[in-house]
Amino acid sequence: MTDVVRWGILSTGRIAKTFATALRDTPGAVLTGVGSRALADAQAFADEFGGKAYGSYEELASADDVDLIYVGTPHPMHAANVRMALEAGKGVLCEKPFTMNRAEAEELVALARAQQLFLMEAMWTRFMPALAEVRRIVASGEIGAVHHVSAELGFKSDAGPEHRLFNPELGGGALLDIGIYPLSIAVALLGPVEKVTAQAELGATGVDEQTGFLLRHAGGGMSVCSCSLRANLPSELTIAGERGHVRMNTKFHHTDTLTVVHAAGIARTVPTPFLGNGYVHEAIEAGRCWRAGLIESPGMSHDDTLALMGVMDEVRRQIGVTYSADQAKTEE
Repeated sequence: MTDVVRWGILSTGRIAKTFATALRDTPGAVLTGVGSRALADAQAFADEFGGKAYGSYEELASADDVDLIYVGTPHPMHAANVRMALEAGKGVLCEKPFTMNRAEAEELVALARAQQLFLMEAMWTRFMPALAEVRRIVASGEIGAVHHVSAELGFKSDAGPEHRLFNPELGGGALLDIGIYPLSIAVALLGPVEKVTAQAELGATGVDEQTGFLLRHAGGGMSVCSCSLRANLPSELTIAGERGHVRMNTKFHHTDTLTVVHAAGIARTVPTPFLGNGYVHEAIEAGRCWRAGLIESPGMSHDDTLALMGVMDEVRRQIGVTYSADQAKTEE
């Protein structure tokens, strides 16, 4: 094990390029390889971001100079890609949503634990300075005992039915793609979910184009979350207590400011700048865990991921959205 974490990126799509950009700003990290099903695509990616190009995912996973693999393929491919990387002895940072359902996630977590290999869902917002500051303010007692979180994330997409956002074969739908963000932070702030109530509007392809869900948390408190591919929502998150509230401002999942408002109307803005494009913080955490010999991050644990996948399974059950991965698990 070296001080420098040697990264491989599995995929050459938009999100993979975003993560590769982040690695440039991540201390102690270097991109050593990129894998694609087409060597030409991998080579073009390597020419731009560095590392060696591999013409298959398997070649990347078997490379000797790769410590951690970032999986940025379409949602339905995550389970197979992560399994392959773990079986090759590599630690994995897998893009959200971790898998298509909890059953797939349970299999991967069990494999990582059996192999004693690092595995984490790339929920980058869990490691952003803004969330850390919200937690600090809550812990200080400034806004009093917390009872409520409201969070939404949404934009109007004009993509066609074949696009990954709307194509069920690519895991399309608002919930899996962006609904995971408000859900994840609501759970991070209020704790485990004990009851879910959901509604949605489904589109012509059968996926949810906007979804809302009300959560009752086991430790007390409620959260109201929504996501949309039909409307440009404010995309803010508010956590409210007895004496005031904290708002993670527009595009809350990577905001660089918070607003703190007391019940008396007194308000202040708190800057929460982040490194690079924001993905740097999850890369730093993954590297820290790998160097320490950990198989999971306390900031985004295996149990956290399993719980979130379980909530999304229940939301999908209530709104009537299924994917081929659900059917495959039923038939096993």
